[in-house]
Amino acid sequence: MLRISDLKLPLGHDAEALAPAICNRLGIPERDLLSHAIVRRAHDARKKAAILMVYTVDVALRDEAAVLARFERDSQVRERPDTDYRLTAQAPKDFPGPRPVVIGAGPCGLFAGLILAQMGFKPIILDRGKVVRERTKDTWGLWRRGELNPESNVQFGEGGAGTFSDGKLYSQIKDPRHLGRKVLEEFVKAGAPEEILTEAHPHIGTFRLVHMVENIRALIESLGGEYRWQNRVEDFDIETAADGSRRLKGLHIAGGDYLAAEHVVLAIGHSSRDTFQTLYDRGVHIEAKPFSIGVRIEHPQSWMDKARFGACAGHPDLGAADYSLSHHCSNGRTVYSFCMCPGGTVVAATSEPERVVTNGMSQYSRNERNANSGFVVAIDPERDYPGHPLAGVEFQRKWEGLAFTAGGGDYKAPAQKVGDFLARRPSEELGAVEPSYKPGIKMTDLAECLPPFVLEAMREALPVFGRQIAGYDHPDVLMTGVETRTSSPIRITRGKDFQSLNVAGLFPAGEGAGYAGGILSAAVDGIKVAEAVAAAYVGKTV
Repeated sequence: MLRISDLKLPLGHDAEALAPAICNRLGIPERDLLSHAIVRRAHDARKKAAILMVYTVDVALRDEAAVLARFERDSQVRERPDTDYRLTAQAPKDFPGPRPVVIGAGPCGLFAGLILAQMGFKPIILDRGKVVRERTKDTWGLWRRGELNPESNVQFGEGGAGTFSDGKLYSQIKDPRHLGRKVLEEFVKAGAPEEILTEAHPHIGTFRLVHMVENIRALIESLGGEYRWQNRVEDFDIETAADGSRRLKGLHIAGGDYLAAEHVVLAIGHSSRDTFQTLYDRGVHIEAKPFSIGVRIEHPQSWMDKARFGACAGHPDLGAADYSLSHHCSNGRTVYSFCMCPGGTVVAATSEPERVVTNGMSQYSRNERNANSGFVVAIDPERDYPGHPLAGVEFQRKWEGLAFTAGGGDYKAPAQKVGDFLARRPSEELGAVEPSYKPGIKMTDLAECLPPFVLEAMREALPVFGRQIAGYDHPDVLMTGVETRTSSPIRITRGKDFQSLNVAGLFPAGEGAGYAGGILSAAVDGIKVAEAVAAAYVGKTV
């Protein structure tokens, strides 16, 4: 088969229009087109008066060799790549162990566990939180009643932080082996809509994610895997040999249990701060890593739809409009949109008492009143939190604690209208934009809970973004603080074998270890690390 990319058709075209467009693009009669399948569908809205649908398609032709020869210099017509996933190892028959252990049941841990189970290694998956249904109840406890469970919340529990998000399933990582395709196919088997295999920006939404992680859990268990909930790893048993080399021997679980383990996937997520500290105390190599800080900014979704799509706003092929923005400021900072959630809500995402953290979430329908996204400023260790590998954690805690105070001390979040923020005055009442954050907001001055350089950069960027998207900097637009968990503030550094630089048997993985950002990239990293664990068992290299 051949793959054709960048095939354009007008918005609202008939379903039958694709085949003639393929034939016209290749200069062949329709009888020579045996079959075609959509690989990717996107839209190009740069010209609002002439929005286009853009396709990548796989085609079967009568004479593929002749067509390929004619288009040998055309990068948009090429042979279809092999996207099938193949297991890289297999456990010995009746694998006796010791079994690999995965710490964390988020996207990374989920796919590390799945691949290890499919290879026959019968992994043990530990998570400090609860199964997803119980975790959802605890999360709603914070949102509805202001009651935080530090071990079961937006960050901790089955599905990880990605469960309470927009469920975005796209990434900009390099993926020459098409591991992302494996992730999407497993999600479809677990109940995701098949369109995620073809949409350019696929998403699932929270409610569907809940059902899917349950189904993948059941699959892992059917293959011999085992889950252990409310099992927080409290310490790491690391043995030092006579030559000074160090190897993991086991895990101490809160409550007194000990689990012998020599192959451990560390998929703990970006908010496991107590575990970061324990790893540092045990001498595991850790580095400070850049992340970002800012707010969640909310606009009526109808404003975004009109600004992005003009008269075509509301067209079923377009859905709710999203955006991606970036600005390099005069103070050397970069301000950008992050984790944009069309038709969604701003959610409480703290995992520690007396701190306020915001994030964004959407359901599959994306039909809530507002659009929201992170409006954040990039920061880095050398400039903003130097001197210690865990200094970024304390930096986050400082501003999250100030946000808790500014919000009134009951998990309400501090909020401010854009007009007041630009005028450097506190907000006292709402305007045209209704807040979606639960358990509620307190109108105030965000200068109480953000660094001065962040405020300066945001004030410069707002009118710039307003020139790019009409209404972005409208005076009534609402900003809710603080957003601090854009990514992990550390990197648990690993070598080419995916093991810790100085502790053999420990495999840092995913977003918490600083090697991913988002559901898809974390899941892909989980696959890679699972393959490395399997290679260590069978004596191969990765």
